[in-house]
Amino acid sequence: MQYRRMVVKIGTSTLTQGTRAIQYPCIVELARQICAIQDENCQVVLVSSGAITAGKEALGYSNLVKQISTKQMLAAVGQPRLMAIYEQVFSMYGIRVGQVLLTRTDITNRKSYINARGTLESLLSNQILPIINENDTIATEEIGIGDNDNLSALVATMLEADILVLLTDIDGIYDGNPAGGKAQLIREIRSAEIPQAVWNAVGGSMSGLGTGGMVTKVEAAEIARRSGTTVVIANGEENILMQVSMGQKPGTWIYPSVDTLESRKRYLLASAMKGCGVQIDVGAQKALLKGGSLLPVGVINVRGEFQRGDAIYIFNVDKIACALGRCAYSSNEIEQIKGLHTDQIEQHLGYIYTDEVIHHDDLVLLQSKEGEHENNT
Repeated sequence: MQYRRMVVKIGTSTLTQGTRAIQYPCIVELARQICAIQDENCQVVLVSSGAITAGKEALGYSNLVKQISTKQMLAAVGQPRLMAIYEQVFSMYGIRVGQVLLTRTDITNRKSYINARGTLESLLSNQILPIINENDTIATEEIGIGDNDNLSALVATMLEADILVLLTDIDGIYDGNPAGGKAQLIREIRSAEIPQAVWNAVGGSMSGLGTGGMVTKVEAAEIARRSGTTVVIANGEENILMQVSMGQKPGTWIYPSVDTLESRKRYLLASAMKGCGVQIDVGAQKALLKGGSLLPVGVINVRGEFQRGDAIYIFNVDKIACALGRCAYSSNEIEQIKGLHTDQIEQHLGYIYTDEVIHHDDLVLLQSKEGEHENNT
């Protein structure tokens, strides 16, 4: 298995397979493939649409309802029903599942972002499959534009996934209308920018079941590829996930414009709070150079004021910025726990977020040119 972490997004049209109801065989096949992928030590996150359709099925509403409030009501009814189906089917393969409802705000807001990421990382580390859906019961804009595609891209970015697989009801991106019979499947996109011809070729959903279309999938691909994630858009009715995991190339492949590490560094540099951060001892710096996380015991001083989730600088004993990272604690909290061992955090704060002040997944090392670091101090 060449992938460490995979995000899979499945849409309503794939779940229903052209009908008006969620199809159990589709979910059974999905569970079979995910089980096989997990057995190859690849972590999987599932982003699933279908709550509104499940609610319509449960209440016997066959017609497409236009009012946002009614759709939110249907989502409230359908979401637990959809999760019950997932739990029942995935349990047959020994897979435990956990429900996570998100909105775009949960990912773009600093505090909720770090909490959401912590929850997802905890689920994955405990071999629990996160099943994510847009929180349609409170979202309004998203419910109207099928934003689970973009949500899946934001999740892939947040978790630094190697690959995002968008399952749909056609084979991929075509250079024209596939219904005409003359359009050709675009096998891959490697250019720095997605060509304008691709944007011109994509259109909306034709099934009437979901609220997304191919254009939202290309938008999602644009988000994910800029964070170092490879994106695959392919037909969900075939053995796609297994094909992808075995190195085959079904559908349309959209390759990253930067690698994951470079993307993380760019983001942290752009959002870092100038002059704010923590000073660390020599032992902590050596640990960071070996790929470790920053623990409270290695912190000797706090510079400036910042909040949990902010991007801050890490300064060495010579007061030179040697790394950047997203902190798990505020400046006030770090003042209270600096120099302490992790088992002392809760005793001093009364609670604990993580063992680390900055986890190695949220950290990048800076170049060792002193002139560059002096500009950051």
